[in-house]
Amino acid sequence: MLIFFRLDASCAGGELICCWISTWIAKIYKKRVCTTFVEDSSSNGALCQCGGARDAHSSVALGDCFSTAIVNRWDSAQHSSEYPTDAFGEVQFAGASKRHSHFLRLSWDTQPSLVYTLMTTHWRLPIPNLVVSVVGGEGRTKVKTWVREVLRQGLVKAAQRAGAWIFTTGLREGVGRCVGEAVRDHATAASSDSLNKVVAVGVAPWGMVHNREQLVNPKQGSFPAKYYTLNSVRDSCCLDNNYQSFLLVDDGREGRRGGDMAFRTKLEDHISHQRTGIWGSGTIDIPVLCMLISGDTSSLERMDLSLKTSIPWLVLAGSGGLADFLTDLLENVSAAPVFQSTSEVDGEPGPSVDLKEKVAERVKKHFPAESESDKLVERALSIYQCRDLISIHYGEQESPTDFDTVLLKALVGASKQRVSVEASPYNEELKLAVAWNRVDIAKSELFNGDIQWRYQDLKESMSDVLINDKPQFVQLFTENGLNITEYLTYGRLEQLYCSVPDSTLLYQLLQRQLVVRLGTATTVPAASSEPKSPLRMPEENFQSGPTTDITLFEISGVLDLLLGDTCQPFYFDVLGISDISSKRKAVKRVSRLLCENRSYQDQRCLYPWASLFIWAVLQNRTEMATFFWEMAGESVLTALSGCKMLRELSKLESETEIKLSMKDLAQTFENLAHDIFNSCYHSDESRSFDLLIRKSPVWGSTTCLQMGMGADARLFFSHDGVQSFLSQIWWGDMQRDTAVWKLLLTFFCPFLYAITGKHFKTSLMFIFRICFYFDTGVPQPFRPPRRPFIVSRWRQFWFAPVTAFLGNVLMYFLFLVLYSYVLLLDFRDPPPVGLAMSEYVLYFWVFTMVCEEIRETFFSGVMTLRQRLRVYIQDVWNKFDLLAITLFISGLICRMFEWSYEYGRELLCVAFMVFTLRLIHIFAIHKELGPKIIIVGKMVKDVFFFLFFLGVWIMAYGVANQALLYPHDPNFDRIFRRVFYRPYLHIYGQIPVEEVDVKHVWDVECTENLTLVEEGAEQCRNPSGNWLVVILLMVYLLVTNILLINLLIAMFSNTFTEVQANSEFYWKFQRYNLIVQYHSRPSLAPPFIIFSHINLFIKRKIRKVPSVKVQQFVLQLSQKAANRLMTWETIQKEDFLTAQNKIQKSSDSERLKRMSVKMDSVAKHMAENRDLDQRLRALESEMENCSNALRWIVDTLAQGGAFKPPRPPPTFRGNSQNYAKSFTSVYGNIAAI
Repeated sequence: MLIFFRLDASCAGGELICCWISTWIAKIYKKRVCTTFVEDSSSNGALCQCGGARDAHSSVALGDCFSTAIVNRWDSAQHSSEYPTDAFGEVQFAGASKRHSHFLRLSWDTQPSLVYTLMTTHWRLPIPNLVVSVVGGEGRTKVKTWVREVLRQGLVKAAQRAGAWIFTTGLREGVGRCVGEAVRDHATAASSDSLNKVVAVGVAPWGMVHNREQLVNPKQGSFPAKYYTLNSVRDSCCLDNNYQSFLLVDDGREGRRGGDMAFRTKLEDHISHQRTGIWGSGTIDIPVLCMLISGDTSSLERMDLSLKTSIPWLVLAGSGGLADFLTDLLENVSAAPVFQSTSEVDGEPGPSVDLKEKVAERVKKHFPAESESDKLVERALSIYQCRDLISIHYGEQESPTDFDTVLLKALVGASKQRVSVEASPYNEELKLAVAWNRVDIAKSELFNGDIQWRYQDLKESMSDVLINDKPQFVQLFTENGLNITEYLTYGRLEQLYCSVPDSTLLYQLLQRQLVVRLGTATTVPAASSEPKSPLRMPEENFQSGPTTDITLFEISGVLDLLLGDTCQPFYFDVLGISDISSKRKAVKRVSRLLCENRSYQDQRCLYPWASLFIWAVLQNRTEMATFFWEMAGESVLTALSGCKMLRELSKLESETEIKLSMKDLAQTFENLAHDIFNSCYHSDESRSFDLLIRKSPVWGSTTCLQMGMGADARLFFSHDGVQSFLSQIWWGDMQRDTAVWKLLLTFFCPFLYAITGKHFKTSLMFIFRICFYFDTGVPQPFRPPRRPFIVSRWRQFWFAPVTAFLGNVLMYFLFLVLYSYVLLLDFRDPPPVGLAMSEYVLYFWVFTMVCEEIRETFFSGVMTLRQRLRVYIQDVWNKFDLLAITLFISGLICRMFEWSYEYGRELLCVAFMVFTLRLIHIFAIHKELGPKIIIVGKMVKDVFFFLFFLGVWIMAYGVANQALLYPHDPNFDRIFRRVFYRPYLHIYGQIPVEEVDVKHVWDVECTENLTLVEEGAEQCRNPSGNWLVVILLMVYLLVTNILLINLLIAMFSNTFTEVQANSEFYWKFQRYNLIVQYHSRPSLAPPFIIFSHINLFIKRKIRKVPSVKVQQFVLQLSQKAANRLMTWETIQKEDFLTAQNKIQKSSDSERLKRMSVKMDSVAKHMAENRDLDQRLRALESEMENCSNALRWIVDTLAQGGAFKPPRPPPTFRGNSQNYAKSFTSVYGNIAAI
């Protein structure tokens, strides 16, 4: 199996790559060389019938005893031989654009499958939705002006809209040159972001190409080949630089046309059996249409061969030559009944004699100089039998702007001959419109209300439009009879994921999950820019491996990677593994399920729009994902989920452009979530609060707040509604305007809480209302038992998160005071001397803190253990806690032993620093100081980059300085200090000039004795290179103190400006984490928190009392209440989208677009009016001719048959050929009388 890679010869190792390419190119593709001389009678024996000289042939055709050649007709298959091709690669046209075109010299009998795979895989031409093969107009035929307009305004524009390939000879002559110029003009006028590019492919005979020797490079191909053309003004057989690719077909002849005919026909036939869409994912075969322009008699054979393979043809009437002959034949010759001809001996029915005579008459009329008229008649009759596949287009009379509709009707008319009776007559037209992505044609012709579409008619095309990213068709289908619930089963969802291109990040992630399921150590292939479809040799069998076997388990694994810290696993209930916590057991059960039968594949997807939204988001399809978001419910949560997935994918994506597009789309969804919630908040405040904390069954039992936190949605959290809700949580049942000093005073005077009733709400505790968990069925409202006033006030005060926060802050300050006291004043010797009482208290205090960390990690929330660990590690302050506790425990263990006592003290001191830095976390609640924490964190990252540059200069200067001043000092301690520590102090102004400059006195005892130096004595300075030391010091100070320090200041300033501009967003976002943390924590702070832990253990483990706070910020609604809330949210979303559409329609850009559409419509009507004027003038001319003819007939009849007419019959002008034929017939009858 050979796999193509996109390679540039300009890259490193280009010569080796070109050699590798030339190896397999030459093995597969061949050229043809004439090896047998067959004399051309017109050259007096000098030339072979192949066009080559006698000396260029290795043998001569055999002759008889009279020296007369037995072989008198040259045949490529018999008289030429195949050799490895010597012309392939990329061609650069001298004096033209820098774009290179691909080219390949190949034999006429090369398998078309190899060529098609080469074009789509190695040359990376997009899979066509249509192939238009232009035939005729070769040589120096003069192309009419209106034909040029049809090619430029009609064919090329239609090809761009449909995503088509255009086949011509690719030479700078005749129609091929006109097509090239039209492609060039279109490329100049088209926008750079146009989705479909016009692909022009030249299929030319190798022997006709001028300067073809410039393309030959038998060693390693040409990357690129310099190609010089003749005068560009005149027609010539040079390659046209406006074509993307060239297939130079070699049949062994030189200077002879027609060598590409058979190969081009086979290639068109092969392409017509390939599927459209990404890697053949479309619902129809690629439509191929041959277009005849002018043409000579040699094109009859070409047309006959193509029609036998059921390829439809479009004849451009009035273009001259063969096109006019076929127009006359098909429109003016009626088919007679078929009967057995006397000349037929094989028993097969043939055409009638009358039909043959009519065809022969027209052959003589259009081709009077043709000697072999009998062969032309036979071929014309064969073509006439396939007239259902031929369409006539009068391009001179019709506007070229609707040429794509002409192509569509020609293909539909031909396909109706092959469609079964049961199929809908409009299915083929719909599939073509889908393949060309022409939703305007589908709306105007197929979905205008006249046709009742069935689900079966749209089901197959729906998969096509989904895979090939055509959201407008998805919307059109859903509005016209496609039930998405019936369509999307789990099996079809798996097929959609199987169609993911392997160049995407999603493909990599799915393959990694597949490897996990299969339990193999197979290396997952890296993302490649190449498609899946490899070039296969005919004798090789391609085994479809497990890479295509994507199931819901792999999809769930990818979603767990992206959303696992906020959601429960997706699709586990469908696979029957929702009750399994062990991943290994889940893999085993899924493998067993997939080996038996996949009965779940026939089940309908429970949430089809959400599943399609996830599928579109994972592939970064903007329009498709936006449409699915509009159709899905839970708009706010769905938008936040899309934002979360895209931001996680952007962290894994390596391509810069794709990463930026993912971030942009994520920001778009965050804006949508913010705007929709804003509409909900202004509509109903209480319902909007329920919306924030409602537990969603669609998104893995998560809430908007949890998803927004995971998505880093700062804009969403900055909304006033979200902040108002968080403030209610933070203050609990106390009034928000309660002064902090009153709360602090209550800690020291507990009786004050009973007399400060004005600071409490009289309503039911809000914190319990929002955290209450409803069981399935009718919700049971929470009614706390009535308690005495003092107990009630006590609970209201201590259950507020603000109280827990202030209590923890106070106790943490006391903890730091105790810790510093132990380290400074009461840190005794190790046992058996004994520990001080303050140390015992400190160790117990830290023990309670460890217990709280364990509770927070393993016993809080409803997520799985793996999810809780992942969420815990992601918090930077939890990392501080782990580091501090680890250092503290290590120091505690070391201080218990005499040999490690000092190490223990050092570790405890470092742990104290970490504990103290942890105190910064309390500033997160402050509006002014909170953003400063973010600024400090970002500046720390800037410092790391700064230290890298600084370390380079310190190393460079320190080593050079030490080597110059002390070349023989072996003391490692002094070397380290002088190489790293002393240059670092230079930055802060500590420069020992007496030591660096030997001209200054240095009051240090030193020696020049190397023996003493090696024993540890101080070496004296080396004065020989001191001048260089001074220069290095000056340069070092200049770079570090001026350049690098100012660079660091600029980085800090930039960071501060960025964060300060969005300081409110940062503060509101990090405030949520703090509120959630202290809402879930026990009211008491360490070390008294141990009593809360004991109480919780008794309640949860012994008495089995369910926790109210375990459902953090979660509201479980009944089905009826949830549907009511979703309906209200959907109404708000529709109102918002309607308002947005009105704003968009009133924008200047939309007005200009509507104006442009109207101007195009006016221009179209004016063109139609001009066409009508021309037709009316032609009709008037014909009527005048008819009037003259009738007047002459009357005069002739009046004088009688014995007299001659007084004047000759009138001449016919314009397009009055039909009238002329009728008049000639009448006149003949009169003369006979």
